[in-house]
Amino acid sequence: MKADLAQIGRALDTADPAYRLFLLYGPDEAASRDIAARLGRTQGGDAERVDLTGPALKADPALLADEAAAFSLFGGARHIRVDPAGDEAAEAVQALLEAGSTGNPVVIVAGNLRKDSKLLKLALADPRALAFVSYLPEGQKADQVAIEIARGLGVQLQPDAARQIVATNGADRALMTRELEKIALYVDGTPEAPRPAGPDVLAAIGAANDESDVSAIVDAVLGGQIDRAASELALIGPTETIGVVRALLRRLAQIAPLRAEVAAGNNVDAVMASSGRGIFWKDQKVVAGLLSRWSPDAIATATLRLAAAERAFKRSGSAGMVAIGEELLAIARAAAARRRR
Repeated sequence: MKADLAQIGRALDTADPAYRLFLLYGPDEAASRDIAARLGRTQGGDAERVDLTGPALKADPALLADEAAAFSLFGGARHIRVDPAGDEAAEAVQALLEAGSTGNPVVIVAGNLRKDSKLLKLALADPRALAFVSYLPEGQKADQVAIEIARGLGVQLQPDAARQIVATNGADRALMTRELEKIALYVDGTPEAPRPAGPDVLAAIGAANDESDVSAIVDAVLGGQIDRAASELALIGPTETIGVVRALLRRLAQIAPLRAEVAAGNNVDAVMASSGRGIFWKDQKVVAGLLSRWSPDAIATATLRLAAAERAFKRSGSAGMVAIGEELLAIARAAAARRRR
């Protein structure tokens, strides 16, 4: 069923047993993840969370229903998070909804899904599922989002600075939050003792500098720009590495359903025209280029490899940066090879 923000919030805040599945989708994936986190807070810090991905469910469609029916190893609450995911998870979701019984709620964080998405249709048609779409904020709404994020971190963000943060990060909440966390540290602000910040602070810490723009790395890697990707990767540190990997995963999740439309016979221009406001206007040219370069199989392969690289990095810490860099350059080389064909 389709839900508004109040409905999805109530259901997650109470872990309403009437629902097996919560589908959070749309271009503002950071907002979707914020909403998904409400279920974890409801179940408590001792709850067991099982993390899965769409490609993993494609490989094993029975896995989701099995995990949803399994008991926690520690005898407490348990919930399932699938992130990222797209239509490749549709068969697994159908099995979940058709299962005889399940005890653990499932939250799926998907990117932008088209109206004819198999995954979306399943969620909208079943009374045991709730679906909610998050759009990227625009204009003054986006500025206000930046100001609200800043306030929670202890920063009184001036309007001019808010507009600069929004423009630099494409209204992406996750990217804006990272920049605002840097600002909070710089001005020594806390929610209890907030400090003001204007364009002068942004200039002082380089918040608007292209070197800290994660989208530059994403565009270079997926666009097959090997030399540029290597240069951008040389500028990031351990604390930014996971952010880069997740930004790449978000972009792949965004283009996957659109590329499926191209594979079905629609041309790129028609797919882009029908995507509406699902793609931020500044990204439309880049996305159109990626749809011509990336095949559905290549998107699935890259997603699996990036997810594996993130897990490896978490195990090894900063030492995993070398492996991450090698993986991203391998993806860039593969993208460049597809361009030359």
